[in-house]
Amino acid sequence: MKVTGFTIIRNAIKYDYPVVEAINSILPLCDDFIVAVGNSEDKTLDLIKNINPDKIKIIETIWDDTLREGGQVLAVETNKAFQAINKDADWCFYIQADEVLHEKYFNVIKKAMETYKNDKKVDGLLFKYLHFYGSYDYVGTSSNWYRNEIRIIKNNKKIYSYKDAQGFRKENNLKLRVKLIDAYMYHYGWVKTPEAMQRKQENFHKLWHSDDWLEKNIIKKDKFDYSEIDALKLFEGTHPKCMQNRINEKNWKFDYDLSYNNLTFKEKIKNFVEKISKIRLGEYKNYKIV
Repeated sequence: MKVTGFTIIRNAIKYDYPVVEAINSILPLCDDFIVAVGNSEDKTLDLIKNINPDKIKIIETIWDDTLREGGQVLAVETNKAFQAINKDADWCFYIQADEVLHEKYFNVIKKAMETYKNDKKVDGLLFKYLHFYGSYDYVGTSSNWYRNEIRIIKNNKKIYSYKDAQGFRKENNLKLRVKLIDAYMYHYGWVKTPEAMQRKQENFHKLWHSDDWLEKNIIKKDKFDYSEIDALKLFEGTHPKCMQNRINEKNWKFDYDLSYNNLTFKEKIKNFVEKISKIRLGEYKNYKIV
């Protein structure tokens, strides 16, 4: 069984993406790895070159900055990385630059890949998610956070990155048939210094909206206001080993009053239903669990 990892990145240093940790977190499960490094304003290319040259292949790409609707440039870049994977790979393990896998899930993931490798009814594997917010101590609990996403797919070039690269589909716009596995992806996209988060937010909206929209809707400021969140809970588990240095170097403080939430009445009802039934009302699912 051959597994190839793949990801995309641009301006990792400027916007403080934990892409090195992301890649290293799944590298032990991969035989090789493709990284599509976009034209950057910092030394992102050198950063990736220094990870594991024997295992990682870099393809340098130019992002089309005119693709500013729905984040589609992210899917375009992801497809470039996916198409660069050799045909001898059985599985393709996708990870985004702000996601990190805990090593405690290695055995579960490897077993699932072995089990469904030759199962033609299975297109991919679906992961559960933890979304950290503000600091490494809190995770989001509202239904606004997505619960699951596809991160491992068969090496079928009829599969493609969908919309803003959050998930995948295959020819004729069909949803992938997936197996839900008992493994969590740790999403750290909302954990940065307030200054870095503000820079990221201002830049990220450029992938979705025009300059006119940005001018009217995005307030220019020095720091991101982390207090504008609906509901969080304390994280009581452990973080991936490869995240420890980054966590130890954290130099800002974020405290949250767990007795307070900013949920709407509708969200409170949805959360209550989910708590007692495990069903999330109105949940968007870009996949079919088989």
